[in-house]
Amino acid sequence: MENKSIYNTSSKTIAAISTPQAPGGIGIVRISGPDARKIAGKVFTSSRGKTLDDIKGYTALYGRVHDGDEDIDEAIALNFTAPASFTGEDVVELSCHGGLYILRRVLKAVFAAGAVPAGPGEFTRRAFLNGKIGLTEAESVMQLIGAQGEQAAKAALAGHDGALEKKIRQIRESLLQTAGHLSAWADYPEEDIPEVNEGSLHATLCSVKGELERLLSQFEAGRAIREGVVTVIAGRPNVGKSTLMNLLSGCERSIVTEYAGTTRDIVEDTVILGDIPLRLSDTAGIHLTEDPVERIGVERARERIREAQLILAVFDSSQELNDEDRELVSFVLRSPAIAVVNKSDLPIKIDIKYIKENFKQIVYISALSGEGLEQLKNAVAELLHTAGLNPADGILFTERQRDAARRAEDSVSEAIVAVESGMTLDAVTVSIEGAISALLELTGERATEAVVDSVFHNFCVGK
Repeated sequence: MENKSIYNTSSKTIAAISTPQAPGGIGIVRISGPDARKIAGKVFTSSRGKTLDDIKGYTALYGRVHDGDEDIDEAIALNFTAPASFTGEDVVELSCHGGLYILRRVLKAVFAAGAVPAGPGEFTRRAFLNGKIGLTEAESVMQLIGAQGEQAAKAALAGHDGALEKKIRQIRESLLQTAGHLSAWADYPEEDIPEVNEGSLHATLCSVKGELERLLSQFEAGRAIREGVVTVIAGRPNVGKSTLMNLLSGCERSIVTEYAGTTRDIVEDTVILGDIPLRLSDTAGIHLTEDPVERIGVERARERIREAQLILAVFDSSQELNDEDRELVSFVLRSPAIAVVNKSDLPIKIDIKYIKENFKQIVYISALSGEGLEQLKNAVAELLHTAGLNPADGILFTERQRDAARRAEDSVSEAIVAVESGMTLDAVTVSIEGAISALLELTGERATEAVVDSVFHNFCVGK
């Protein structure tokens, strides 16, 4: 299926509530399809007697929405004419007060007038099918909706503006020119076509491979700012784990006392540290105990540490290291961890040399006063490789995109090996064409129906 303009006036007219399913000042019922104006005209009457057919696109009428029996609410009907609309079809948006009862009643009236319910992401899907946006731009819509921080929002907006698609097209164009030259040289030897220079061919392929590797290397960092990072605060009892949890949460999420073992179960919260959402878990202090409840808490803490994407290993700088501290160090040694040396406002007794030998990232903080929080933010960004991430450059958003980019990179690697091994140029061309095909899948210009279905499967209804 090619992503060309395939606007089809015989398609059904769909409708859905496009604002959140919760009370609000304004609510919108969106109608899209060949009969959008006709259907909207059955439920909307202008206060000046005009109809939607009387006005141009991108203009609006004020009036009332009704269900045939009685008025439902006052409303504004905004008219978009094909193909100059989000979906590429005729679209009418009915804006009324945002009460759930009102919106659902308006939507029911629209269905009675001839529209059918829109499926998840169906408006965006039609925009893609009608050539209004590419598949990567469509995927960025849900990223924009779900953005939890500034970096995530910037990355999603850049994706929606076509930053990733532009980068992929540049890479693909380089491969297309190379494949075209190879084919012309092989198929038309009698023509005056410049000879293929294996050195230049190798350099071009290596350059493309480098671009794809850079894209792939940024995927995990991009996912961190979009989806958040499963983070565990770990340490022995009374080192300040709960105080750190409360500092990061900005409120009293964990109980803090001078008594050891206060936290016996997992306390969870999601916070934004810098631009990275951390899905925090404050765990029970790791220590030997005969208390059966505490023992369960300690085992749960160990399980969370095993599953964590980031560990904040907390140590008390005012005390010497003990066996429980060393057990934690050995437990997180091969995990992505930051040593958080707490109580930096007190005289230091901890063996800093030992900590430095076992952790690449060390931060000194006072969880009680908040001193060192900025250093912790920077350390997390560095460990997760988000510090140098530029969302405007275009990054891979989804596993589908990463898989296509990885297949393209594999094909380019095969082409490089073929050149280095002295194989025929036909073999090189086959590998290059494989890379081009994978990149066409990435942008949606050669996507199967199953791929398109999977992209829009998790969209919300109304978008």
